[in-house]
Amino acid sequence: MPRADLPSTIDALSDAIARCRICRDCPAGGLERRMAHEPRPVAYLSATARVLIAGQAPGLRVHETGVPFNDVSGDRLRQWLGVDREIFYDRSRFAIAPMGFCFPGYDENGHDLPPRRECSPRWRQAVMDAMPQVELILAIGQYAQAWHLGPVRRKTMTETVAQWRDVLLSSRPGPRMLPLPHPSWRNTGWLKRHPWFEAEVLPVLRREVSLLIG
Repeated sequence: MPRADLPSTIDALSDAIARCRICRDCPAGGLERRMAHEPRPVAYLSATARVLIAGQAPGLRVHETGVPFNDVSGDRLRQWLGVDREIFYDRSRFAIAPMGFCFPGYDENGHDLPPRRECSPRWRQAVMDAMPQVELILAIGQYAQAWHLGPVRRKTMTETVAQWRDVLLSSRPGPRMLPLPHPSWRNTGWLKRHPWFEAEVLPVLRREVSLLIG
């Protein structure tokens, strides 16, 4: 569907996203690559939130509950942000829109698959156009960073996050952006190997978020 045919209001766009079954009915790469389970798009759009959390894709628990970051990754992310669940799920303060709206399933090693290839080409620009009030995008993980940062992104996620000052202070038009690693427990080792993240990035993240959510 051309982007011009997508609804532009928050409520209508949210309803359209909730009904989306493109990864099941018209998957990229042909029907043999269709979603193996029933899709359940999860996104919290907002007409007022000034902070957008741009993650990767829902995990299984989020798929089961329909609530974004309703898992241990969400617990860590809220700790990073310095907010509780009530504030985190206040849609007047935070919009939450991952690069893939549905749980993509697991690979043969039991790891989450990447976001579905159909999702961001279909929906991402419409989501951003519907939320012009967003002032700060938290680009979590390589997929969000690839789409949102464009040429500002470095070769790896680690390099991109390490250059967070350049990204945040970039003069490119649009909302400011702050790249973050994924808060998954699988990244605990990464956090231990890169103590500068908690020492340098988290205080700035909390300050920026606090100023915008009031």
